[in-house]
Amino acid sequence: MTALKPAAPKSTADAHRPNAHYVARGRLVAVVTHLCVITGVLLSIFPFYWLIVMSTSTTGEIFGYPPKLTVGSSFAENVRSVVSSVDLLQALVNTIIVSTASAALVMFFDSLAAFAFAKFDFPGKKPLFILLIATMLVPGSLSLVPSFILMSELGWVGTLQALIVPGAANAFGIFLLRQMAAGSIPDELVESARIDGAGFFTTYWRVGVPLLRGGLAFLGIFTFITAWNDYVWPLIVLVDPERQTLQTALQNLNSLYLTDYGMVMAGALISVVPLIGVFIIGSRHFIANIAAGAIKG
Repeated sequence: MTALKPAAPKSTADAHRPNAHYVARGRLVAVVTHLCVITGVLLSIFPFYWLIVMSTSTTGEIFGYPPKLTVGSSFAENVRSVVSSVDLLQALVNTIIVSTASAALVMFFDSLAAFAFAKFDFPGKKPLFILLIATMLVPGSLSLVPSFILMSELGWVGTLQALIVPGAANAFGIFLLRQMAAGSIPDELVESARIDGAGFFTTYWRVGVPLLRGGLAFLGIFTFITAWNDYVWPLIVLVDPERQTLQTALQNLNSLYLTDYGMVMAGALISVVPLIGVFIIGSRHFIANIAAGAIKG
Protein backbone atom coordinates (compact mmCIF):
# COMPACT_ATOMS: atom_id res chain seq x y z
CA MET A 1 0.00 0.00 0.00
CA THR A 2 1.41 3.36 -1.10
CA ALA A 3 1.99 5.85 1.70
CA LEU A 4 0.43 9.29 1.41
CA LYS A 5 2.92 12.05 0.81
CA PRO A 6 2.49 15.42 2.52
CA ALA A 7 1.62 18.34 0.25
CA ALA A 8 4.57 20.43 -0.82
CA PRO A 9 4.69 23.77 1.04
CA LYS A 10 3.82 26.87 -0.98
CA SER A 11 6.69 29.03 -1.99
CA THR A 12 7.05 32.56 -0.68
CA ALA A 13 6.15 33.99 -4.10
CA ASP A 14 2.93 31.95 -4.20
CA ALA A 15 1.99 33.06 -0.68
CA HIS A 16 2.31 36.74 -1.56
CA ARG A 17 0.68 36.43 -5.00
CA PRO A 18 -2.63 38.37 -5.00
CA ASN A 19 -5.85 36.51 -5.56
CA ALA A 20 -7.08 36.80 -9.14
CA HIS A 21 -10.59 37.59 -7.91
CA TYR A 22 -9.44 40.59 -5.90
CA VAL A 23 -7.25 41.82 -8.78
CA ALA A 24 -10.18 41.74 -11.18
CA ARG A 25 -12.43 43.43 -8.61
CA GLY A 26 -9.88 46.18 -8.06
CA ARG A 27 -9.60 46.81 -11.80
CA LEU A 28 -13.37 46.95 -12.13
CA VAL A 29 -13.63 49.49 -9.30
CA ALA A 30 -10.89 51.59 -10.91
CA VAL A 31 -12.66 51.55 -14.29
CA VAL A 32 -16.01 52.50 -12.77
CA THR A 33 -14.38 55.29 -10.74
CA HIS A 34 -12.66 56.73 -13.80
CA LEU A 35 -15.88 56.56 -15.81
CA CYS A 36 -17.75 58.44 -13.07
CA VAL A 37 -15.03 61.09 -12.90
CA ILE A 38 -14.96 61.52 -16.68
CA THR A 39 -18.77 61.78 -16.78
CA GLY A 40 -18.74 64.41 -14.02
CA VAL A 41 -16.05 66.41 -15.82
CA LEU A 42 -17.95 66.33 -19.10
CA LEU A 43 -21.19 67.41 -17.42
CA SER A 44 -19.35 70.28 -15.72
CA ILE A 45 -17.62 71.45 -18.89
CA PHE A 46 -20.64 71.21 -21.19
CA PRO A 47 -22.33 74.46 -19.98
CA PHE A 48 -19.13 76.38 -20.76
CA TYR A 49 -18.90 74.73 -24.17
CA TRP A 50 -22.55 75.54 -24.84
CA LEU A 51 -21.86 79.17 -23.85
CA ILE A 52 -19.04 79.28 -26.42
CA VAL A 53 -21.31 77.80 -29.08
CA MET A 54 -24.07 80.37 -28.43
CA SER A 55 -21.63 83.29 -28.24
CA THR A 56 -20.35 82.40 -31.73
CA SER A 57 -23.82 81.99 -33.24
CA THR A 58 -26.69 84.22 -34.30
CA THR A 59 -30.05 84.27 -32.56
CA GLY A 60 -31.58 82.24 -35.38
CA GLU A 61 -28.89 79.58 -35.08
CA ILE A 62 -29.34 79.41 -31.30
CA PHE A 63 -33.06 78.68 -31.59
CA GLY A 64 -32.70 76.46 -34.64
CA TYR A 65 -33.80 72.82 -34.67
CA PRO A 66 -32.02 70.50 -34.33
CA PRO A 67 -29.79 72.41 -31.89
CA LYS A 68 -26.44 73.46 -33.25
CA LEU A 69 -23.58 71.89 -31.25
CA THR A 70 -20.63 73.24 -33.24
CA VAL A 71 -18.84 76.56 -32.88
CA GLY A 72 -20.15 79.24 -35.22
CA SER A 73 -18.50 82.14 -37.04
CA SER A 74 -20.35 85.14 -35.58
CA PHE A 75 -18.22 85.75 -32.47
CA ALA A 76 -16.44 88.85 -33.81
CA GLU A 77 -19.76 90.37 -34.89
CA ASN A 78 -21.34 89.63 -31.50
CA VAL A 79 -18.40 91.19 -29.65
CA ARG A 80 -18.64 94.33 -31.79
CA SER A 81 -22.32 94.54 -30.94
CA VAL A 82 -21.51 94.26 -27.22
CA VAL A 83 -18.85 96.98 -27.40
CA SER A 84 -21.15 99.31 -29.33
CA SER A 85 -24.06 98.74 -26.91
CA VAL A 86 -22.31 99.20 -23.54
CA ASP A 87 -19.09 100.77 -22.24
CA LEU A 88 -17.50 97.36 -21.78
CA LEU A 89 -13.96 98.55 -20.98
CA GLN A 90 -15.07 100.94 -18.22
CA ALA A 91 -17.38 98.33 -16.73
CA LEU A 92 -14.55 95.78 -16.78
CA VAL A 93 -12.16 98.18 -15.02
CA ASN A 94 -14.79 99.00 -12.37
CA THR A 95 -15.44 95.31 -11.74
CA ILE A 96 -11.72 94.52 -11.42
CA ILE A 97 -11.28 97.36 -8.91
CA VAL A 98 -14.27 96.27 -6.81
CA SER A 99 -13.45 92.55 -6.88
CA THR A 100 -9.74 92.99 -6.13
CA ALA A 101 -10.30 95.49 -3.31
CA SER A 102 -13.06 93.36 -1.78
CA ALA A 103 -10.92 90.20 -1.86
CA ALA A 104 -7.90 91.98 -0.34
CA LEU A 105 -9.90 93.58 2.48
CA VAL A 106 -11.78 90.38 3.30
CA MET A 107 -8.58 88.34 3.47
CA PHE A 108 -6.94 90.92 5.76
CA PHE A 109 -9.78 91.66 8.18
CA ASP A 110 -11.15 88.11 8.32
CA SER A 111 -7.74 86.56 8.96
CA LEU A 112 -6.98 89.19 11.59
CA ALA A 113 -10.23 88.52 13.45
CA ALA A 114 -9.92 84.75 13.02
CA PHE A 115 -6.38 84.75 14.45
CA ALA A 116 -7.55 86.74 17.46
CA PHE A 117 -10.53 84.45 18.09
CA ALA A 118 -8.40 81.29 17.73
CA LYS A 119 -5.24 82.13 19.65
CA PHE A 120 -5.95 84.97 22.07
CA ASP A 121 -8.20 85.40 25.09
CA PHE A 122 -10.07 88.66 25.64
CA PRO A 123 -13.26 89.71 27.49
CA GLY A 124 -16.45 88.70 25.71
CA LYS A 125 -14.70 86.35 23.30
CA LYS A 126 -17.32 83.57 23.31
CA PRO A 127 -20.43 85.86 23.19
CA LEU A 128 -18.90 87.85 20.34
CA PHE A 129 -18.13 84.70 18.37
CA ILE A 130 -21.65 83.35 18.93
CA LEU A 131 -23.10 86.68 17.79
CA LEU A 132 -20.86 86.56 14.74
CA ILE A 133 -22.08 83.08 13.81
CA ALA A 134 -25.69 84.19 14.37
CA THR A 135 -25.32 86.87 11.69
CA MET A 136 -24.82 84.09 9.14
CA LEU A 137 -28.46 83.11 9.68
CA VAL A 138 -29.75 86.52 8.53
CA PRO A 139 -30.68 86.60 4.81
CA GLY A 140 -28.63 89.09 2.85
CA SER A 141 -31.72 90.60 1.23
CA LEU A 142 -32.84 91.99 4.61
CA SER A 143 -29.80 94.28 4.73
CA LEU A 144 -30.35 95.91 1.33
CA VAL A 145 -32.57 98.76 2.53
CA PRO A 146 -30.55 99.59 5.70
CA SER A 147 -27.33 99.43 3.67
CA PHE A 148 -28.71 101.78 1.03
CA ILE A 149 -29.83 104.26 3.71
CA LEU A 150 -26.36 104.11 5.28
CA MET A 151 -24.66 104.66 1.92
CA SER A 152 -26.99 107.59 1.29
CA GLU A 153 -26.09 109.18 4.64
CA LEU A 154 -22.40 108.78 3.85
CA GLY A 155 -22.86 110.22 0.36
CA TRP A 156 -21.55 107.06 -1.29
CA VAL A 157 -24.55 106.27 -3.50
CA GLY A 158 -23.30 105.89 -7.04
CA THR A 159 -19.66 105.30 -6.02
CA LEU A 160 -17.52 102.19 -5.95
CA GLN A 161 -16.93 102.59 -2.20
CA ALA A 162 -20.52 101.51 -1.68
CA LEU A 163 -19.62 98.14 -3.19
CA ILE A 164 -16.25 97.67 -1.47
CA VAL A 165 -16.61 98.88 2.13
CA PRO A 166 -19.80 96.99 3.18
CA GLY A 167 -18.20 93.71 2.15
CA ALA A 168 -14.78 94.35 3.72
CA ALA A 169 -15.38 91.54 6.25
CA ASN A 170 -17.86 88.72 6.60
CA ALA A 171 -18.79 86.10 9.18
CA PHE A 172 -18.20 83.18 6.83
CA GLY A 173 -14.55 84.03 6.25
CA ILE A 174 -13.88 84.66 9.95
CA PHE A 175 -15.47 81.34 10.92
CA LEU A 176 -13.58 79.44 8.20
CA LEU A 177 -10.17 80.88 9.05
CA ARG A 178 -10.80 80.63 12.78
CA GLN A 179 -11.38 76.88 12.46
CA MET A 180 -8.24 76.52 10.36
CA ALA A 181 -6.15 78.64 12.74
CA ALA A 182 -7.30 76.63 15.76
CA GLY A 183 -6.07 73.41 14.19
CA SER A 184 -3.06 74.44 12.11
CA ILE A 185 -1.30 77.07 14.26
CA PRO A 186 0.43 75.49 17.28
CA ASP A 187 0.10 77.37 20.54
CA GLU A 188 3.83 76.88 21.07
CA LEU A 189 4.64 79.11 18.10
CA VAL A 190 2.41 81.88 19.42
CA GLU A 191 3.96 81.59 22.89
CA SER A 192 7.46 81.61 21.41
CA ALA A 193 6.65 84.80 19.51
CA ARG A 194 5.38 86.40 22.70
CA ILE A 195 8.53 85.40 24.58
CA ASP A 196 10.64 86.94 21.81
CA GLY A 197 8.78 90.22 22.32
CA ALA A 198 6.55 90.13 19.25
CA GLY A 199 3.30 92.07 19.47
CA PHE A 200 -0.08 91.01 18.16
CA PHE A 201 0.37 92.27 14.59
CA THR A 202 3.89 90.89 14.34
CA THR A 203 2.72 87.50 15.57
CA TYR A 204 -0.20 87.61 13.19
CA TRP A 205 1.99 88.46 10.20
CA ARG A 206 4.96 86.21 11.00
CA VAL A 207 3.12 83.21 12.42
CA GLY A 208 -0.55 83.32 11.44
CA VAL A 209 -0.47 84.38 7.79
CA PRO A 210 2.13 81.81 6.56
CA LEU A 211 0.16 78.95 8.11
CA LEU A 212 -3.18 80.18 6.74
CA ARG A 213 -2.15 80.62 3.12
CA GLY A 214 -4.32 77.76 1.88
CA GLY A 215 -7.42 79.17 3.58
CA LEU A 216 -6.58 82.70 2.46
CA ALA A 217 -6.21 81.52 -1.14
CA PHE A 218 -9.63 79.86 -1.03
CA LEU A 219 -11.24 82.86 0.67
CA GLY A 220 -9.67 85.26 -1.81
CA ILE A 221 -10.91 83.28 -4.82
CA PHE A 222 -14.36 82.88 -3.30
CA THR A 223 -14.67 86.60 -2.46
CA PHE A 224 -13.34 87.72 -5.84
CA ILE A 225 -15.82 85.54 -7.72
CA THR A 226 -18.70 86.62 -5.46
CA ALA A 227 -17.92 90.32 -5.93
CA TRP A 228 -17.44 89.84 -9.67
CA ASN A 229 -20.82 88.13 -10.09
CA ASP A 230 -22.74 90.43 -7.73
CA TYR A 231 -25.74 91.94 -9.49
CA VAL A 232 -28.49 93.02 -7.08
CA TRP A 233 -26.52 95.39 -4.84
CA PRO A 234 -24.69 97.18 -7.72
CA LEU A 235 -28.01 97.51 -9.54
CA ILE A 236 -29.48 99.29 -6.47
CA VAL A 237 -26.64 101.53 -5.39
CA LEU A 238 -24.92 102.45 -8.68
CA VAL A 239 -26.96 105.21 -10.27
CA ASP A 240 -24.14 106.58 -12.44
CA PRO A 241 -23.81 104.72 -15.79
CA GLU A 242 -20.05 105.39 -15.81
CA ARG A 243 -19.66 103.50 -12.51
CA GLN A 244 -21.52 100.38 -13.57
CA THR A 245 -19.96 96.98 -13.03
CA LEU A 246 -19.81 94.31 -15.69
CA GLN A 247 -22.94 92.47 -14.58
CA THR A 248 -25.16 95.56 -14.50
CA ALA A 249 -23.74 96.76 -17.81
CA LEU A 250 -24.44 93.44 -19.51
CA GLN A 251 -28.02 93.61 -18.23
CA ASN A 252 -28.54 96.53 -20.61
CA LEU A 253 -28.04 94.16 -23.53
CA ASN A 254 -31.49 92.69 -22.91
CA SER A 255 -34.12 94.52 -24.92
CA LEU A 256 -37.80 94.79 -24.06
CA TYR A 257 -39.06 93.54 -27.43
CA LEU A 258 -36.14 91.91 -29.24
CA THR A 259 -33.02 90.44 -27.69
CA ASP A 260 -29.92 89.47 -29.64
CA TYR A 261 -29.03 86.34 -27.69
CA GLY A 262 -25.79 85.85 -29.57
CA MET A 263 -24.65 89.27 -28.37
CA VAL A 264 -25.82 88.55 -24.80
CA MET A 265 -23.96 85.24 -24.72
CA ALA A 266 -20.81 86.91 -26.09
CA GLY A 267 -20.99 89.41 -23.23
CA ALA A 268 -21.48 86.58 -20.75
CA LEU A 269 -18.44 84.76 -22.15
CA ILE A 270 -16.33 87.91 -21.80
CA SER A 271 -17.36 88.16 -18.14
CA VAL A 272 -16.55 84.49 -17.45
CA VAL A 273 -13.07 84.29 -18.98
CA PRO A 274 -11.32 86.46 -16.31
CA LEU A 275 -12.87 84.34 -13.56
CA ILE A 276 -11.41 81.18 -15.07
CA GLY A 277 -7.97 82.81 -15.14
CA VAL A 278 -8.25 83.95 -11.52
CA PHE A 279 -9.35 80.49 -10.43
CA ILE A 280 -6.48 78.77 -12.26
CA ILE A 281 -3.88 81.13 -10.75
CA GLY A 282 -5.34 81.07 -7.24
CA SER A 283 -6.06 77.35 -7.14
CA ARG A 284 -2.36 76.57 -7.63
CA HIS A 285 -1.51 78.27 -4.34
CA PHE A 286 -4.54 76.72 -2.67
CA ILE A 287 -3.71 73.16 -3.73
CA ALA A 288 0.04 73.60 -3.09
CA ASN A 289 -0.53 74.72 0.50
CA ILE A 290 -3.00 71.90 1.16
CA ALA A 291 -0.48 69.36 -0.17
CA ALA A 292 2.31 70.90 1.94
CA GLY A 293 0.12 70.74 5.05
CA ALA A 294 -0.76 67.12 4.35
CA ILE A 295 2.91 66.15 3.98
CA LYS A 296 3.87 67.98 7.18
CA GLY A 297 1.01 66.36 9.06
